[in-house]
Amino acid sequence: MKKLFGLIGLVALVALGILSYVRWEVWFGNPEEAPYSTTDQPQRILLTFGDENGNNRNVSWSCGEEVKPAFLELADLTDTIRIDAKGEVFTSRAGKTAFYVARLRNLESGCAYSYRVCTDDHYSEWHHFSLSEHQETSFLYVGDVQDTIAGIANQLLKSAFKHHPDAQFLICGGDLTERPTDTYWQETFEGLDSIGQTLPVMTITGNHDYLKGLIYKLERRFSLIHSYFLDSMIGENQVFTLKYKDVQFFLLDSNREFFYLYTQRHWLEEQLKASTATWKIVVLHHPLYSIRSKNNNLIQRWMFDDLIREYGVDLVLQGHEHAYARMTNHDQQLQTPITPVYTVSHLSPKNYRIEFSESFDKFGSGSRYYQQIKANAQSLTITAYDAVTHELYDSLVINKDKGIIDYGKDIPEKIEFTPVPGNKKDAKFAKRIEEYKNRKL
Repeated sequence: MKKLFGLIGLVALVALGILSYVRWEVWFGNPEEAPYSTTDQPQRILLTFGDENGNNRNVSWSCGEEVKPAFLELADLTDTIRIDAKGEVFTSRAGKTAFYVARLRNLESGCAYSYRVCTDDHYSEWHHFSLSEHQETSFLYVGDVQDTIAGIANQLLKSAFKHHPDAQFLICGGDLTERPTDTYWQETFEGLDSIGQTLPVMTITGNHDYLKGLIYKLERRFSLIHSYFLDSMIGENQVFTLKYKDVQFFLLDSNREFFYLYTQRHWLEEQLKASTATWKIVVLHHPLYSIRSKNNNLIQRWMFDDLIREYGVDLVLQGHEHAYARMTNHDQQLQTPITPVYTVSHLSPKNYRIEFSESFDKFGSGSRYYQQIKANAQSLTITAYDAVTHELYDSLVINKDKGIIDYGKDIPEKIEFTPVPGNKKDAKFAKRIEEYKNRKL
């Protein structure tokens, strides 16, 4: 018997070794970061929210490799003031950069502002932003971007904001950057060019933002760029809440290990309990209900989903799985749709094979998507668009008194996929697509 157990243990050990060898790069591999240097001209300027007050803003930028005197000049119609910036040097695997953050407080709704940043007498150009005086909230949401070098994210984002000029800011569901290297960060800022300097950008952490290892590590560089996290982190958890007009956002860091997620659970419960917002929106990277496998992300679901349901969260925005999907809960007795609503979206050039669970009301595959979300005292409206054609792809309206009153039943789905010849997994997925289309008919 001992020999049998020993043999079983040896076989298991060999199998684990083979699996580790095959999957090592996926589990633990990080792309090398090419050596780089940072110029003495302010660059990579990003406008974000500042803290939980929806009228506050931060501006971050990088300049040189040493911290030097830096400030931001802020001008309105009557005055120009100087706001000192705080600097910090970050050393990566291949270089170092001085990052700066200026915190803009006491801004007023309905006002237009101009700003430029300065480090050691080197000035940026002027940029402009305004604070909406309209009570209605309007913003665009995208899932993973992860653009390739010289990608088209900037073209897609600018086109989306052109089609929705009332949008007041942008939210990304993580993986805004393909990998944490200077080259990909540069691509990210090129993707946000002319947007990220004039409209607040808010993102969460995705798995691609982390360095892989036995324990995943998020570089300090991420928080220095997305500077609203600097004052809101709980330990190493990148969490943030924002009260913007009638909406409160709760940003989670779903990439962390069990202990960190447990800490976030307590934070989320405290924030939800204290919230007086008309609408509550949770944003996290890993879908609580996966469209790739029903067994994916079970820890995240166990940690957060009961709180989301108990405290009346209306909408959960998610990414990670490189497709579009919407799950609308249904009251078992009344057979009517109820909140919370869960959506998955992406703006990435990569498309994943997905499952077609009957729990979801809508799917999209083979393209890129974005959502416009509007909120006022009475209703929350979610509309999804094909990011390439801007065709309406999905819609849903939540009325504060009547619940969900419209959820895009009559908008046709577009499920596209081109299998690689000879690829068995692709062939199976193509077959599942056909089965799903026949079932919908």
